[in-house]
Amino acid sequence: MSRLLTVRVGQHSAKGRKAVNQDFHGVHVPGSALIHSKGIAVALADGISSSDVSQQASRAAVSGFFEDYYSTPEPWSVKHSVQCVLNAVNSWLYSQTRRSDFRYNLDKGYVCTFSGIVFRSTTAHIFHVGDSRVYELSGDSLEPLTKAHRVQISDEKHYLQRALGMDQLLELDYLQRAIKTGSTFILTTDGIYEFLSADEIASICKRHLDDLDLAAKNVVERAFENGSDDNLTFQIVRIETVPKPELSEIHRSLGELAFVPPLRARVEFDGYRIVRSLYRSARSNVYLAEDCASKHKVVIKVPSVEQQSDSAYLERFLLEEWIARRVNSANVLRVCDIDRQKSYFYTATEYIDGQTLAQWMRDNPRPGLEQVRAIVEQIAKGLQAFHRLEMLHQDLQPDNIMIDAFGTVKIIDFGSTWVAGLEDISPSVTRSEVLGTVQYTAPECFLGEFTTALSDQFSLAVIAYQMLSGRLPYGADVAKARTRAAQRRLLYTSVLAEDREIPAWVDFSLRKALNPEPKKRYEVISEFLRDLRHPNQAFLNQERPPLLKRNPVAFWQGLSACLSAALIYLLYLQLR
Repeated sequence: MSRLLTVRVGQHSAKGRKAVNQDFHGVHVPGSALIHSKGIAVALADGISSSDVSQQASRAAVSGFFEDYYSTPEPWSVKHSVQCVLNAVNSWLYSQTRRSDFRYNLDKGYVCTFSGIVFRSTTAHIFHVGDSRVYELSGDSLEPLTKAHRVQISDEKHYLQRALGMDQLLELDYLQRAIKTGSTFILTTDGIYEFLSADEIASICKRHLDDLDLAAKNVVERAFENGSDDNLTFQIVRIETVPKPELSEIHRSLGELAFVPPLRARVEFDGYRIVRSLYRSARSNVYLAEDCASKHKVVIKVPSVEQQSDSAYLERFLLEEWIARRVNSANVLRVCDIDRQKSYFYTATEYIDGQTLAQWMRDNPRPGLEQVRAIVEQIAKGLQAFHRLEMLHQDLQPDNIMIDAFGTVKIIDFGSTWVAGLEDISPSVTRSEVLGTVQYTAPECFLGEFTTALSDQFSLAVIAYQMLSGRLPYGADVAKARTRAAQRRLLYTSVLAEDREIPAWVDFSLRKALNPEPKKRYEVISEFLRDLRHPNQAFLNQERPPLLKRNPVAFWQGLSACLSAALIYLLYLQLR
């Protein structure tokens, strides 16, 4: 099976009986590297006949889609990338209308329909708004994959309900479809499907599968002959080869790179000189080395001998480097950029002269609140860099965080990171089971639920809580709670203590971020960080707790005094 996705495309467009062709269409087949990471894109836009500038909207929609989609970050999923791009296109079109003479008449503005497909790996990602259509040719018939966003007034009269540029907010339809060799998709405007039945379109396409441009041309001509009074655009895409569902550069490395021979001090390999061993485990060996060319210190990580036959582990090993190259943050470990060809199976990263957060916590068992805030805020910046790229770290814990000699905090391990963009390419290199450290893993992970940024927030809050108290908020009970009922019984232990100066509102923020129910945590990490420095308004607005909770000793002393007074009074009445 080919490593590369390939397609054949046929397309034809005509103005028909209109004076101007307001349709715009195209296909973008990038270089092989982008085909793997971003896919092949096909798009069609149809202007509205009531507008004299609608053809400009169609051209801007398709051109902007092609230009901007391939510039989105590689780790983003297809769905997120396209939605961001089309939201931007929609906003631009809407603003153009608002600045024009037709700002109060959308029928004259920059409005168009849009249908697009991104073919990536083994999946077709279909996006649609308006009344153009997308079909899949299945056997001898067409299967509609989209519906028209129009309101029908009568047989002759209708109007668009949704389109690009029509509203400030874009509501976009999205559908995934598995593809295989021979899968055939069709995009067409209403100038064709309103004058040519689905069976007729399918019949023409089936007769000309060897010449798709001819098929598209014949469909357009037949619709025109049937009386079409609109612009006519037709695209047909046939899948020729489908790649294996894999992350190409990682699997290519698996087959081409040799395993590193045994290393010891002063040994040179691949342009590095080993200084000493830093760490050994059953999974990997880590060394301090020097780049022979630049003389910079680096850290070399190689798989242990025991793991060299485990393809799943080796995939994740290489995926760590793939991830690190794409996350740009001062609070995330940086992979070394080298201009020489790699010959062996290893990763080279910057050397951090410092200690893990776990060691720092042992050396600083009673840190000040401001120290804790500074560390948590830096970890959060690293996490936010992951989240902006639709990545979830999923194993945030003190051993995976380093603090250098200048106090800079860095996240250093990405072995459990989930990447949205890889779901479309290779499920085999993403994970379904819990790989994180159980003491710091969010409760929903133990229910088999899909993790979110709120799960990383929980792990961050556990670290903050541990630094302030020296213990875990729920002890070992989270990992044992494997049902919703058990998780509802988890009891948060306050971080407040008589011998620590911690404001009650800090405990309130930790309690919220550590809620076993994800929806009850902060919506975003930045809100949690703010509440670590400022009292949450909900905390300030809450009712003053009863004396029994605020000061149990005073409550029972007061109650005893009242009872004693009542008893003395009763005795007094009896003795009179």
